[in-house]
Amino acid sequence: MTAAPAAPAVETRDLVKVFERGRRTIWQRLRREPDRRERFRAVDGIDLAVDAGEIFGLLGPNGAGKSTTVGVLTTRVKPTAGTAWIGNFNVWERRVDVKRLIGVVPQRPNLDFSLTAREILTFHGAYFGLPAAERNARADTLLDRFKLTDRAGQLLFGFSGGMMQRLSIARAMMHDPSVLFLDEPSAGLDPQTRLLLWEMVREYNTAGKTILLTTHTGRSSRRERRRRSSDRFREASSCGCTSPPRRRRWSARSAPCPA
Repeated sequence: MTAAPAAPAVETRDLVKVFERGRRTIWQRLRREPDRRERFRAVDGIDLAVDAGEIFGLLGPNGAGKSTTVGVLTTRVKPTAGTAWIGNFNVWERRVDVKRLIGVVPQRPNLDFSLTAREILTFHGAYFGLPAAERNARADTLLDRFKLTDRAGQLLFGFSGGMMQRLSIARAMMHDPSVLFLDEPSAGLDPQTRLLLWEMVREYNTAGKTILLTTHTGRSSRRERRRRSSDRFREASSCGCTSPPRRRRWSARSAPCPA
């Protein structure tokens, strides 16, 4: 008797997100001006299936809907239609369970400048219920791995953009999530910091973790595809996001990188 196939780590079916813009102000409503609201479809019927232990990339230009898709998958954005799962949990119906399984690195760092680097990590660990000894040990390990040990006791005011991005990824890994979301992780970073971040991401993936990242640069996606034949990159325009098609396209399945 054959075993049932394992459920994808991340899955969406006919996922749709529509935003409204141009709502009337209170003065316009008092003057009974007509409602000129426009609906903008940011995500249009996206279907994804990301296997456990896989690195999956969404490639597309700014405004293609990549961050909106990540927002839905990480419980921050309510979908207009369709369904999304993390493991066996429906993202919107089981948000608490989903949050325990995921780590999120947003496009812009949202770190607390009133805390030191170590406090940011230990506070995050406490939020997820880690015992004090375990969260202190994990914080030490992550600070060393991301080369931030010498800044562990400092506030973030003197941190560079690359250092804050490294700390953001360390924080997302603090509770050892099974799925890690990286939204434009290398944007604005110097080449040395970018290489360090990719090295940390690949190391985390070798532990069996699933990684979904977004990027708008084909260079980053091609570099990663050359290093790992199991990685998959799909263009946002080919999977339901709203950007117009680009000339360069390749399958979501592993394939030779375009020149």
